[in-house]
Amino acid sequence: MPGVLPATCSSFLRRGAVVALALLLGLVGATASAPAASADEDEPQLRREGRWLVDDQGRVVIVHGFNLVWKLDPYVPPATAEGFTAADVQWLARYGFNGVRLGTLWAGITPDAPGVGDPSYRQGWQRVMDLLADRGIWMQLDMHQDQWHETYGGEGVPDWALHRPTVLSLLPPLNLPFPIGYWTPENSLVFDEFWANKHRGIDDWAAAWQVAAGWWKDQPYLMGYDLINEPWMGLEWLTCISFGCKASYTKELQPAYEKATRAIRQVDGDNVVWWEPQQLAAGQKVPTFLEPMAGEDQLGYSWHNYCQDVFLESQGLPLGDVENCWRFSQERTTTALAQAERINAAPLMSEWGATDNIRAVEIDAAVADRNLMGWTHWAYKQWQDPTTADDAQGMFHDDTDFSSVKTDKLRVLVRTYAQATAGTPLAMDFDAATGAFSYRYRSNAIDAPTEIFVSPLHYPRGYDVRVTGGHWAPGTGGRIEVRPDVPGQEVTVQITGR
Repeated sequence: MPGVLPATCSSFLRRGAVVALALLLGLVGATASAPAASADEDEPQLRREGRWLVDDQGRVVIVHGFNLVWKLDPYVPPATAEGFTAADVQWLARYGFNGVRLGTLWAGITPDAPGVGDPSYRQGWQRVMDLLADRGIWMQLDMHQDQWHETYGGEGVPDWALHRPTVLSLLPPLNLPFPIGYWTPENSLVFDEFWANKHRGIDDWAAAWQVAAGWWKDQPYLMGYDLINEPWMGLEWLTCISFGCKASYTKELQPAYEKATRAIRQVDGDNVVWWEPQQLAAGQKVPTFLEPMAGEDQLGYSWHNYCQDVFLESQGLPLGDVENCWRFSQERTTTALAQAERINAAPLMSEWGATDNIRAVEIDAAVADRNLMGWTHWAYKQWQDPTTADDAQGMFHDDTDFSSVKTDKLRVLVRTYAQATAGTPLAMDFDAATGAFSYRYRSNAIDAPTEIFVSPLHYPRGYDVRVTGGHWAPGTGGRIEVRPDVPGQEVTVQITGR
């Protein structure tokens, strides 16, 4: 995580490097076949229909949640107060967070040899997945990487998958803070060799995904596989900043994604496979160039949103204005919606935030609501993150103590929103200051109700609900249930504090 000018750069990033980057931006403006298997039809999982994710009852699901990525060996959170326990799941459910992005790293899945899964790693994540599924929280599996490997100051790939370029291997590797490590010739060249499938890198990565899909294809509350976090396109990264590097998509990213998707489909024919754009699209207004995959109708578009003005402000530089993020966030959302439509995918803003700038969080969350965009915020806990700018990313000042929650940040992220819609969402808006909420959707004949989570933070004196074209009743877990008076008609829901 994240892309150009991310809020998650290393805490050791010096202002001089930041200034240099700002000036630069100104200048450049598989494996053996296995029989296909279908997921158990009785297990709740999300599927793609049009631009939406839908549940097993056919309702459109909008996800609000967090990233859970433990970047230190063994790459899975421990069952401790700092890590992840049943108390964490209860906290998420209490505040209406119905989705997570889990960091299932290649280094953990096949740590010893290509295509050979590690049962202990599977068990480590299965403990977490079972806790989440028990509370009905959707899970996207993310093969996370930052700067490829610990050798370069990052994490992601197994030791056996690290191949230093021949000539450069005669010198000590440069282990630099994130994201500077990406810009070194060696790290970029390692990525170029990966995309070229040198050392069978693409094949072995696809094999790891086949192992993971074999493990978890029937996992309740699964919402699919995010193939690689923020792919770095190598030595051509400058063209990615300025023009979006179309050739990198055509020659490298698209073929790699299709190979990994085919590997997954050999063992899992149903779950959503999520594709990401090249890394620098997260922080720059550049086009993306993914294309549809023949015969594939269960794709997701996993995109990231990091306004560079927030990063500049976080470094104390007088070069950013957080109010610019309104335009930036909307432009990135519009681009993501268009890219998702082009490849017949459901979009998800799977990384954003990574800051304690409350105004920045408020802006991105509001833009997401207005575009009916689901999201997973970076991040739930700090978790000793080695590839990050500072400790201003998690929800707590102390990962072991729920009472240390950042209350202002929580109030912006906890929102009244439509979690499951029996119909087509049309418009949604929430005012984090007053709690005023409005939602409009076109109902259908699904028997299940539309479920709206009502924030426990914004209505200290209670709230009033007004429904036009339908009626409502109290639900469970802080939700209300809405049904149309006549299936097929438009329904409007308004919630206001007393």
